[in-house]
Amino acid sequence: MPQDVEVPSKSTRSLGAVDGDLAIGEGAIVKGEGAPSRINVSGNVKCDENCVFECSLSAGGLEARGDVDVHGDLTVKDQVRVTDGSLSVAGTMRAHIVDVEESLTVEKDLEVDQVDVGNSVVVKGNTRARDIDVGGRFSGEGEVEAEAIDVGGSLTFQSKARVEKIGVGGSAQVAGGRVSSVDVGGSFVSIDSLEFNSIDVGGAVRLAGKNMGGDIDVGGSCKVQGDLEFGKIDVGGVIEISGSGKGSSLDVGGVVKVDGSLHLSGTVDVGGRVEMKGDLTAHDVDVGGSVKAKSITAAAEVDVGGLINTIAGVSASSVRIGRRGEVTGPVHAEVVLIGGRARVEDVHAKRITMEEGARARNLYGENIGIESDCSVSGEIQFTQSLRTERNVSFAKAPVKVEKLPQ
Repeated sequence: MPQDVEVPSKSTRSLGAVDGDLAIGEGAIVKGEGAPSRINVSGNVKCDENCVFECSLSAGGLEARGDVDVHGDLTVKDQVRVTDGSLSVAGTMRAHIVDVEESLTVEKDLEVDQVDVGNSVVVKGNTRARDIDVGGRFSGEGEVEAEAIDVGGSLTFQSKARVEKIGVGGSAQVAGGRVSSVDVGGSFVSIDSLEFNSIDVGGAVRLAGKNMGGDIDVGGSCKVQGDLEFGKIDVGGVIEISGSGKGSSLDVGGVVKVDGSLHLSGTVDVGGRVEMKGDLTAHDVDVGGSVKAKSITAAAEVDVGGLINTIAGVSASSVRIGRRGEVTGPVHAEVVLIGGRARVEDVHAKRITMEEGARARNLYGENIGIESDCSVSGEIQFTQSLRTERNVSFAKAPVKVEKLPQ
């Protein structure tokens, strides 16, 4: 027959094994037996208020009102429920379901199925869980493995993580690893290499190391200290990559800065300017302001409203330079449109159009059309047709040739 045990309020009692339930009064202290000291309870433990276990505790369930301190390991087969208080465990904690109204602190490892804590969770060892739901702050010093983590305030991981989904209302910082889905309202930081499927952040993103993943959507800025491989990137402000980037497409409202090269299978769409030390390769390049790169290569179109500055030049099917734009470096394309009052150097294309007031150094094309008030300071070679309007200035007379220079 099970025998329930009761520990009166504000008393101290030593117990080894309880074959039944254990009821502990307010402010009571329970000591264990053996070395290391522990209590084994076959049934449930019920704490009235502010209980202390000066030992490890094993039980079928734990229900408490007020604070509970366990000075060893805590192992609960079913559920831990603490209302109007916090739970502190000096050792390792294992349970099925944990529900704590205030705070949970675990000095070693935490292994649970579900955790729901109203204020904060601090785990100084490793964390293994399926679902973690914290109203305020979650801090994990060891490795963290979980399916889903939802935190209302802030999240901090000091070791690598393997998490399917992170949702944080404020800020989150991880130490690399793999996080499949990141959804953060404020800022997200990874201080080491990260694998991901998607990152959606309202404020700022900071990544470090070699990062590989899917889509990134950032309302503010994105800064990568290292390399980045991605799907689609949508950034409202500025993106900076200290290494190289490789992905599908890039849509940035402000500025793109890349110390290495950027290779995209899709479109680069930037409202402001693009600055990179390496090569820019994409299917389409559409920049409202300026582009500076070692070279620009596009399978389809390059459309730049302002300045294009390259060393090796621009190569595309179609190149459009905006009004008053300026190009440094050669241009190679099927079709080139030079906007009004724009300036270019050497242009090689099947069809070249210079709009009113544009200037060029050398033009090499099959069919060339030059509007009024344009000037060419070098030479013009064409194979099929040359059409000019009034007041066009040539340094040399245009020449029709059989073959154009490369």
